[in-house]
Amino acid sequence: MSLNNILKVIRKNKSFLISTHVNPDPDALASELALALFLKFLHKEVRIVNEEAVPRRFKFLPKVHLIGLYNAHDRRNYDVVIILDCGDLDRIGQVKKLINPRKMIINIDHHVTNDRFGHLNWVKPGGSSTAELLFDLLKQFKCPLTKDMATLLYLGVMTDTGSFCYETTSSHTHAVVSELLKYKIPITELYRKLYESVPLNDFRLFSKVVGHFETFFGRKVACIELSKKIFSKFSQDFDLRDKIFKYLRTIKGLEVVVILTEYKPSLTRVNLRSQGSVDVAKIAHRLNGGGHSRASGCILEENLSGARRKILLVLKKYFKS
Repeated sequence: MSLNNILKVIRKNKSFLISTHVNPDPDALASELALALFLKFLHKEVRIVNEEAVPRRFKFLPKVHLIGLYNAHDRRNYDVVIILDCGDLDRIGQVKKLINPRKMIINIDHHVTNDRFGHLNWVKPGGSSTAELLFDLLKQFKCPLTKDMATLLYLGVMTDTGSFCYETTSSHTHAVVSELLKYKIPITELYRKLYESVPLNDFRLFSKVVGHFETFFGRKVACIELSKKIFSKFSQDFDLRDKIFKYLRTIKGLEVVVILTEYKPSLTRVNLRSQGSVDVAKIAHRLNGGGHSRASGCILEENLSGARRKILLVLKKYFKS
C-alpha cells in the first residue's frame, strides 16, 4: 500500500527535494541519482541536496554533478521531500533545515532501525539495498531504464551486498541484477574503480595504521582508533574505514570490529561491523545510532578514549569471559 501511495504522490506533484544520510555510501549516492533521473524522465523538477560534497573516489558515478551541496540561504520550496537510505530524519544533517514541516516526506529505506519518520514510509529491512527497492519502484511505475540508471542501481546493490556475499543477498537481488545487466553495464571497470584503484601513498600509510588495533573479550572484538590527524593524511580516493573492516574481518574467530574516528576533541564517530552472532544495530540503537544487524554506527559526544570505554561497556554483555 505504501508503494502505491508513493507512486500516486509522485504522479500528482511537480517539484521534489532528494537527500540522504551524512557520510553517504555508494548505495545512498547511486540511489539519489537514479531516483533523480527517474523524476526527470517524468518531467518533474528535482534537486539533490546533501550536507557534504561527494567524496572524490565516487566522482565517477554517472550524472554525479546533479548532487548539490547544502546552502543555508537556499529558500526554494518543494512539493515533496524524498529521503533515501536513512534510518531517521536527523541523519540527513543540516539539510533538515531546508524541509518545510508542512510538506510531504517520503521515506525509502532498508535499515532495520528505521523509525518511520515519513508521512509515507516504504521500509523493507530485508532488502539488500535502497537501490533494490528503487528498482522495484521503477518497475511498478513501468519506467524504462537507461544505461546510466541501470549502472547506478547496480552499483548500489553491489556495494551494499558486499559484492553479493552478505546475508541480505536474496534470489530477488540476483533477479534484479540480472535485469540490470541487460544494459551492458561495465562491471569490471566499475569494480576496479571502487576497489582496485588505491593510491600508492595511501596503501603505504594504511599498512602502518591497520596494525594498531586492540582485541578484547577473548579476541572476539577488534577496536581501532583513528585520530583526526591520522585520518586527514589519507586522500579522498581512499576509503580508510572500509579497507580496515575488510582487512580485520578476515581474522579467525573475530566477531565484531569497532572503528572509532575522531571528529572533534569531544566528538567521535563509531562504526561497527559484525560477523553475524552479534546484532550491532541493537548496540548502535542503544547509543542513538542505527543501521543493519551486520553494519551500524553512531556518534558519541566523547573523546576517543571515552568513546572506546562506552562502546566496550555495551559490548561486554555479549561476551562473557
